[in-house]
Amino acid sequence: MTKPKQVTIVEVAEAAGVSIATVSNVLNRGGIRSSKETIRKVELAAEQLGYRRNTMAAGLSRNKTFEIGLIIPALTSYYGTLAEHLQIEAHNAGYHLSVFSSGGFDPEIERRHLEVLLQRRVDGLICHGLAMGFETTRSIVNSGTPLVMINGWNWPADIATGAVNLGFAGACRDSVKVLAERGCEAICYIGSKRAKVIDEQRLLGFHAGMTQFGSGIKHEIVDAMGLDVESYLNGLMQRHAQPIGIVAFDDHVALRVLSAANKLHIDIPNRLKLIGINNEYIAKESYPGISSWDIPYQDQALMAISKLLHKFADKADSGEDREIEVPLTFIERQTTKF
Repeated sequence: MTKPKQVTIVEVAEAAGVSIATVSNVLNRGGIRSSKETIRKVELAAEQLGYRRNTMAAGLSRNKTFEIGLIIPALTSYYGTLAEHLQIEAHNAGYHLSVFSSGGFDPEIERRHLEVLLQRRVDGLICHGLAMGFETTRSIVNSGTPLVMINGWNWPADIATGAVNLGFAGACRDSVKVLAERGCEAICYIGSKRAKVIDEQRLLGFHAGMTQFGSGIKHEIVDAMGLDVESYLNGLMQRHAQPIGIVAFDDHVALRVLSAANKLHIDIPNRLKLIGINNEYIAKESYPGISSWDIPYQDQALMAISKLLHKFADKADSGEDREIEVPLTFIERQTTKF
């Protein structure tokens, strides 16, 4: 079977009735302005002839690929929604976003993805967290490719250009405040050690909230992985005076608590009050509705892309801190209010 003939830029120029330089400028996003009619003719000719740009060669020739690499722990829930918003903002800025999942904070998969993206000469990188840590990342990202972290706290400047972080600590601190104000006599945090860095931020906020608002209130901290929620709730009811408040790692953990409480016929919110994070569909549609913290995906995505664009243009971040914190908004539902 013979390989189909590859259409050249010369053939596109002949079909469109313009110069080769004009075709190159239009298809490779050059800096010379072309009329809408010229752009239409070039793009139509390229489509009809089946011309396909060699993006790798084009990138090498001008030392720019207009591609940004994104590594996130998964393609579901918060991460998938964030990737969608980052893709939109990258597109609006004239870039293509290549998305890779690390299979749930797997450092070896992260490392391979980083190496592939750097081999492709991406213009910049956006990474969520990175379980492989500072030293491994530093050994790979040493070619000057700018890296912006999403929810990456305290990354050294020689590795990451900056970070755009959600205010998880503030949300958990204020969750404790809400539960304390609602009269809870014990407040528990059900975390997720699997998401180590994010869990640490939530715990920081939980401890700060207990210090600031929880005087005289008992508290407990447990991990969601492998937790028998029904047994745990039964134990809570026996160990502590009521009402009891629970700050859940996210809405998925909160839903497990809510389901177990419903099976045990625990009165919500009179005997048990519950707050999640992420304000996902399950929080809105559960019964009763789960109070949760809403995430400003568009703001976080826009800030991350903007940080990269500033770096591409060798501009300062307009006085912004290297690490930007994006606050969450509390959405109260039936699990905390009467």
